[in-house]
Amino acid sequence: MVSPEGLVAAAVALAGLSLLAWCLWARLMEGPRARGEEEEDGIPFLGEDGSWRCRLLCKPSALAEHLARSLGRSTALRGHGWWWPRWPRLQLMWQLLQPPRPVPGGTRELLQLRDAGLVALDWLAGPWGAAGGAGGLSPVLLLIPNAAGVVTAGLLRLGLRALQGGFVPVVFNRRGHNGCPLTTPRLQPFGDPGDLREAVSYLRCRHPKAPLLAASEGSGSGVLLAYLGESGSSSRLAAAACLSPVFSAREWFEARLPWLYEWPLLLRLKRGLSRYATSLAEAVDVEGLLGSRSLRELEESLFCRSKSRPTSWEAYWERNEPLRDADEAAVPVLCLCSADDPVRGPPARSLPLELFRSSPYFFLLLTRHGGHCGFPWGDAGRCWGHEVVLEFFRAVGEFLRAEEPRKFGGPKGEPPAFAWQRSYTR
Repeated sequence: MVSPEGLVAAAVALAGLSLLAWCLWARLMEGPRARGEEEEDGIPFLGEDGSWRCRLLCKPSALAEHLARSLGRSTALRGHGWWWPRWPRLQLMWQLLQPPRPVPGGTRELLQLRDAGLVALDWLAGPWGAAGGAGGLSPVLLLIPNAAGVVTAGLLRLGLRALQGGFVPVVFNRRGHNGCPLTTPRLQPFGDPGDLREAVSYLRCRHPKAPLLAASEGSGSGVLLAYLGESGSSSRLAAAACLSPVFSAREWFEARLPWLYEWPLLLRLKRGLSRYATSLAEAVDVEGLLGSRSLRELEESLFCRSKSRPTSWEAYWERNEPLRDADEAAVPVLCLCSADDPVRGPPARSLPLELFRSSPYFFLLLTRHGGHCGFPWGDAGRCWGHEVVLEFFRAVGEFLRAEEPRKFGGPKGEPPAFAWQRSYTR
């Protein structure tokens, strides 16, 4: 007679084998199609074997030439390993199975917003020093988690790597996310940058002389891209980077993820929302919310079927699409994407290529392998995408110092982050 423990072990083993078989089948079926859809224009970065690893797609400019030289020298683009990087679905499942990570040794600040809501800022600390002190000239790096508010191991590694490199990293936690108290019966819509705008204003006041940068992961790029578009030249950011961004959010929700990815994410979101069931009951149908069977149903329950201001799905996305004001963005933005991203979908349909060809502010680094926010490097658990993001920030700063050495320090009363915006697109 088989024991209950034996049945559980057998079920787990069967599920693991099924997942492995599904990933292998998907790899075999989609590999040729993905290779056929790779974008062939742009500036290629060659690997050690002479084949291209990445392509930089952007509008020609002085900054673009400088970035191509700087990124081309980066060892992170030379080779990414051969086994794990070529299994994006296994990478994603591993990410979804990981529990949320606490910020190591960090200091949390609760920032009260105009409507009495709260967002949390977690200042990272590590063996290279503590972050968060007022003043100073070290660049402040604002890290934005995905739309579920999960502080992943990858995001923390980026923060610690930035701390080691002389940046001051801080994690932005939306209201109700990652242990941040929910003091208002509302959450932040997908592409509403209002809370982020107040957080950026606070960081500018706290670090008035330091360049302010931002980096986002996955679906968290929606709020960052929306903020850059709405704010234009008044964004107060020096540069930004998006790892595996979701550009067309409405299509992403409507297309749905494979159930192996969607259900773990959906359950994690419901578990977080259930903690605030009493508070949210004033604004939404909590029973319908927790009974949602897809990410789209959850988004509609939260923001389209509210008791005070119901709206249609179409009207919601008119106000919340990440790229709705992309033409107004006025700071350099690096978007790091992979052709085998199982979340975003095939690059031929999901990448706004014309935006990168026409805007002097948007730069697309498209790689063959990397999955979703993974970009693994070798077998040490490192992410070459993190090295590229930090090199991008350094290259932008280097370009500005060379272009306008007198203005880079900023006119009297003007932070150095703004001094280069008028000339770098020449």
